[in-house]
Amino acid sequence: MTSYESAMLLAKTLDSKKGEELKVLKTEHLTTLADYFVICTATSNTQVKAMSDACEEAMESHGEQVHHIEGHRGGTWLLMDFSAVVVHIFTDEARKFYDLERLWSDAEEIDLAQALQEG
Repeated sequence: MTSYESAMLLAKTLDSKKGEELKVLKTEHLTTLADYFVICTATSNTQVKAMSDACEEAMESHGEQVHHIEGHRGGTWLLMDFSAVVVHIFTDEARKFYDLERLWSDAEEIDLAQALQEG
């Protein structure tokens, strides 16, 4: 899978789990950390975990493994590193606090309208 295909698969997975304010930022020309950041908001700590599990399962079904997972003990945010794609799942308050969209404002935002309708 290409990094774009992985990002789209992860976005569709988060959307299927009712992720809110879903965004995919193309960061490949800005950092060596990842080609794409996939960011979404969960409505509860339980949903953060469910979304994480769903992302891991979706990627594993395509032969991709998560390399690293970091998270806040309170369940307010989670980072999943799939090498070329990094997933950030936040509760609303944590998303506002970390404000990744502002930090990565130079990144290109991928239009998800068509991608989410396809899957």
